[in-house]
Amino acid sequence: MKTSDLQQSLLENKKQIHQLGQLQYNFEPENVKRNLLSLFSPNARVQLCFPFEEMAGAEAFFNHALMPLFLSMPDLERRDTIIMSGPTAKGENWVGCCGYYCGTFDKPWLDIPATGHMVSLRYHEFYKFEGNKVTDYQGIWDIPELMMQAKAWPMAPSLGREWHVPGPATQDGITIKPRNAIKSQHSEKIVGDMCVALGNYASGGAEAMRLQDYWHPRCSWYGPSGIGTARTIQGFRDWHQIPFLNGLPDRVGNPHMGHLFADGSYTAFTAWPGMHMTLSGSGWLGLPPGNQRITMRSLDFWRVENNLIRENWVLIDMLSVYDQLGIDVLGRMHEFNKARR
Repeated sequence: MKTSDLQQSLLENKKQIHQLGQLQYNFEPENVKRNLLSLFSPNARVQLCFPFEEMAGAEAFFNHALMPLFLSMPDLERRDTIIMSGPTAKGENWVGCCGYYCGTFDKPWLDIPATGHMVSLRYHEFYKFEGNKVTDYQGIWDIPELMMQAKAWPMAPSLGREWHVPGPATQDGITIKPRNAIKSQHSEKIVGDMCVALGNYASGGAEAMRLQDYWHPRCSWYGPSGIGTARTIQGFRDWHQIPFLNGLPDRVGNPHMGHLFADGSYTAFTAWPGMHMTLSGSGWLGLPPGNQRITMRSLDFWRVENNLIRENWVLIDMLSVYDQLGIDVLGRMHEFNKARR
């Protein structure tokens, strides 16, 4: 594909996802369903976080995920904070977006007790386009975040800060305009090199990862609920990296295992899964080591500022991790909340 044709295609893909977001902002079920069925290929692969898992196309996604959420939040609206698109090294074209579903939590959802108040559900969603149709969807919704807002979180407290994770500090995450290829390549290289350097831990320890070469001194790492947010390189190490590596010292992740792409200052990564590891040490999530082999789904966004990573939005399918470790979080939440009236 010629460069000009590629740029136009990437722009059109962004526009289509922006239109979907606008329809979900004013969520009218029939309009949303009609758009999804038109946008997605009939054989599209839909992969959503635990407990939804793989679903058979757009209609199943709407019926089993979006519609139940709408029935629990009848004034449901979607608020995107980032929409970006780009090609991967494999020549695939993706759109990534993140933001919040929010509304009045009027009826229970996934057995999470309703609050009667406004709540938010953070999401990272990725769409692979072939032609003008979505052929793959991967999404993580931060379900533990909703449990916390309902005061129904049944697991250990987070080490990081739990709060309403913001959009980009620069307020430029939604750019429905042509992609700057040179700036995008620069951002992707910084993030790609950083990811490769993280893999040096196994042979050279924490120093070999050279965090200071890639991360801004005032960086913000916005982790999933259950882990929380960390500020500065030292905060990232204290509240996420050190416990993570202590508990999972053989973790293996590689940006080439999944799909890395960039759009201006923003770079995104999706893989299903993107890492594998063994829970062989203590300290991570308050869980005892049992030498269980697990995989991890992580959908990420980075914002590069002046050659360094200033912000990083990370969602991990935490309920899938717990499920692989034999812990039924939703079941424990049910027991935890049986006495609530």
